[in-house]
Amino acid sequence: MSSTELSMGEQHAYDAARFAEIVDSVRAAEDWARPSPVAAWTALDVVSHLVEWSRGFLQGSAGVDLAPLDVAADPAAAWKTHTADIQALFDDPAGLMASNPHTGDKPLDVTLSEIYTPDVWMHSWDLSRALGRDFDLGAERAAAMLAGAAAMEDAMRGSGQFGPRFEVAADATPQEQLLGFIGRNPYWKDRT
Repeated sequence: MSSTELSMGEQHAYDAARFAEIVDSVRAAEDWARPSPVAAWTALDVVSHLVEWSRGFLQGSAGVDLAPLDVAADPAAAWKTHTADIQALFDDPAGLMASNPHTGDKPLDVTLSEIYTPDVWMHSWDLSRALGRDFDLGAERAAAMLAGAAAMEDAMRGSGQFGPRFEVAADATPQEQLLGFIGRNPYWKDRT
């Protein structure tokens, strides 16, 4: 089944489960301190980012107050709880709206589907690479994301959320092109 056949809630559940597989695969505590492709972030920072920014965003844009989670104490447990909290919002959005200067006023599940779920999907690559593994974003989805992102590049770069473009070869794969576009070196490896 391709991602275009999934509902917003199903896509989140799928991406969050793939991310959970990576989180659950960490066996050594010191692996959480490994550097990631995101400058100055460790593997733990990748998980913390996804949990903390989204919970703060939900509070500030939709008045959804989710309990804080201690990601550092137990990243796997925090991710499991966080995923359940977010999935509940997809499964029963209860007419909640999100209001944000970057996204405007939209139903909460639509806003999460547009900005949070793709963040989980793309940061799955970051976490995998931090742990010395590969992660396939999927050529079709990467190409579609790149096309949409390229249309709003100025706004994206102006947000400060993305690094400068990393140049890749003209014949690079859609995944390599997308990663380069968002400021990642698609060939990154931990050199420590």
